[in-house]
Parts: sequence; structure tokens; C-alpha cells
Amino acid sequence: MAEPHISAVINTLNEEQHLPYALRSLRPWVDEIVVVDMCSHDRTVEIARDFGAKVYLHPKVGFVEPARAFAVAQATGSWIIVLDADEMVPRRLSNALVEVARDDRADVVMIARLNYMLGAPMMHTRCGPLQDYPLRFFKPGFLHLRDEIHRGMHPAENSRVLRLPYGPGRAIVHFANIDFSDILDKINRYTTVEADQTPKPKKRPSAFSAIEQATRTFFRFYVKGKGYRDGWRGLCVSLANVLYSFLIYAKRAELYANGSREAVRCIYLKEAEEIISEYETAPTP
Repeated sequence: MAEPHISAVINTLNEEQHLPYALRSLRPWVDEIVVVDMCSHDRTVEIARDFGAKVYLHPKVGFVEPARAFAVAQATGSWIIVLDADEMVPRRLSNALVEVARDDRADVVMIARLNYMLGAPMMHTRCGPLQDYPLRFFKPGFLHLRDEIHRGMHPAENSRVLRLPYGPGRAIVHFANIDFSDILDKINRYTTVEADQTPKPKKRPSAFSAIEQATRTFFRFYVKGKGYRDGWRGLCVSLANVLYSFLIYAKRAELYANGSREAVRCIYLKEAEEIISEYETAPTP
């Protein structure tokens, strides 16, 4: 059986600090590295080229999904691994993936992910390596990629999907969030995109539904996901997901009530002009 030709795909935006580690964890075992950059203004593109990656550019759209679909389309391998710039593939994991490809045991592979958040690895809170199993290794054509934010990747019909057992060194290592400010920044950006992708509501979003959804979210992460076992980090991450849920409601509600930011700006400018006009039309003292 012929050796598999493996392509690695990475999307980037100002990732000069993380990218070298991701590339160094890929170069020993993949045959091709494709980097699709979204208008970085640091050394990201230069670093990718120094590592021999094929570099393509994609417009900055505020989230990764459209650029990821484009990046996968550029890969030429018989197998593709999708990696974020702040992720790494340990040697044990790479050996296991190469073995799966050689044996042709699957078309799509689910890989455990070890997420570092707030300075330490998360073992629970729906972020632990036994809870977070993204689809990241696959044959071209066996995985559907969608352009909508957080809609993920989905196996094609009749794909053979393998869940690779987790063990030491057999998970993608993800350096996700340095501090809570980092989390809040991502929450604000992603919820804006997600709210904008939803058509303008025909009726005002329900406040009761928002509260209910926030409660369910906290239960899902902190109780069912055993976030309490991750200590203060589990509580912070659980509450961050509650905030994410609430901000989706808030941004959809303001979209219903106000429309665009420009529409609100016009309202404010009109009010400001009326205030000024009182001075301009008042009789001179």
C-alpha cells in the first residue's frame, strides 16, 4: 500500500508567537503545509514561508470558517489535518495518525484536545480531553466545512468515523486563552459575528428564553461538565459561556430594536442637532 500523502492546514491572523511551535510539531511528519493568512500585520507570513509552507491570502472576515474551507481546498494530500496556529501535535499523536492513514481504518478521525486556559490545562468544564473531540484528520471529500461561525465540520454521509482513544501525548495541545481579558475579547468578537449572521428577528427575542438558555448553559458546563473539578478556572470558563449565551440574546435584541449601528448613530446625531438648535434659535440675552 502506498504511503499516505499528508497535508496540514493552518489559518492565521497575527500569530507570530504561536505559529513556529505549530509548524515545528508538523514538519517532521507531514508532506505539505498550507497556511492561509487573513491580512496579518506581524511576521506571520514570513515565518510560514521560512518553514516552507505554501502561503495563501484570504480577506479578513472576523472568524475562521470561510478561510478554513478555502485552506482545505488548497491542500493536495490524500489526508488532511486541520490545526489552529495556537495548537500543537505531540509525537505520539502524529504516530497514531500516520498509522490510521496507512491502515486506511477510517475516512474521518476525531482527536482529543487538551485545552490550556487561564494558565493551566482544563480536564473538565466541557473542555477536557475526554470531552472535546473535534474532527481534525480526514480524507478530502469526507468532511463538510460550513462558512457559518461555530457550525463546525461534519462528516459526509457514509464516512467511516474513528474516535482515536485518548492517552498521554495523544491529544492536540491547544493554548487557548492566556487570561480572562483574552476570553472576553473573543466572546465579544464571536457573538457579534454570530448575531450578524442571524437574519433580523421578526419579533423581539424573549428575555425569559435568554435567562433559561443562560441557566442551561451554566448547568451544562459547571454541573454536567464537572467544571467544579477545575476549581476557579472551571467557574470562570462556565460563566464565560453563560455570558456568551446572554450576549447573543442582547445583540439580537438590539438588532431587532435598532437595526444597524449606523441607524443608532443617526438617531444620536439627530438628538444632538436638536440640542444645539436650542442655542441657535434662542433669543440673544
